[in-house]
Amino acid sequence: MIIKDTKTLGKFIRETRKSQNLTQAMLAGASGVGVRFLIELENGKETASLGKTIRILNMLGVNIDLGKA
Repeated sequence: MIIKDTKTLGKFIRETRKSQNLTQAMLAGASGVGVRFLIELENGKETASLGKTIRILNMLGVNIDLGKA
């Protein structure tokens, strides 16, 4: 999947979380972030912390490939 903006990233995270039958509270707790942060991330907040975002992606089992487009 190619992600070019925060809205698309948020949608991807939400869909992946739901496909794994995780609530926002469950994923936030497992990732060490607040539920409010996860809600904002899933809604495409542009100023979301990169470190926390990567932790969430890791908890979902998502690999990040920064190959050239």
